[in-house]
Amino acid sequence: MVRMTLVLPIDPEANKLLERSPLALLLGMVLDQQVPMEKAFSSPYVLSRRLGHELDAAELAGYDPEALVALFAQPPALHRFPKAMAARVQEVCQVLVERYDGDAALLWSDVADGSELLRRVSALPGFGRQKAQIFVALLGKRFGVTPQDWRQAAGDYGDPGARRSVADVTDADSLRQVREYKQQMKAAAKAEKG
Repeated sequence: MVRMTLVLPIDPEANKLLERSPLALLLGMVLDQQVPMEKAFSSPYVLSRRLGHELDAAELAGYDPEALVALFAQPPALHRFPKAMAARVQEVCQVLVERYDGDAALLWSDVADGSELLRRVSALPGFGRQKAQIFVALLGKRFGVTPQDWRQAAGDYGDPGARRSVADVTDADSLRQVREYKQQMKAAAKAEKG
């Protein structure tokens, strides 16, 4: 399968980091809530610049929590909720150290099938079913991580023609379509409650 990459309208160096660093990609997904996806997926690059080197799960897992919050809160803040998301990033990195030798790629590199991949991702702090399915779709559609039945595990996010999530962003037009889909879903949810 041809590996397609993620192309977000962010700093080209931030896109390159997402391509070469499984940890940066995973942390972008961790941060992808209640902020625009461009902000979420560029923040790992900003964090690496603030640290002065590539991201390392063991380092982040053991980082002084208050110092990590300070890195997240430094203007421009890495997330709308820097304290909560610094803690979440640290929790995810701690799981990576405990279960995957600190290597985010081991989360998906040896899975038997899509169900196992979904189970592993769902076991991470902050990854509910929807977020886990989006990440499975992102890995499959943009990074060539395609264990058997990965599309089924990703649910609707795995559909080849979908425009539902970051997994479907390849250019400005697809980003617009994803945004429109998300707005429709929010409007439908609001109408349902209404």
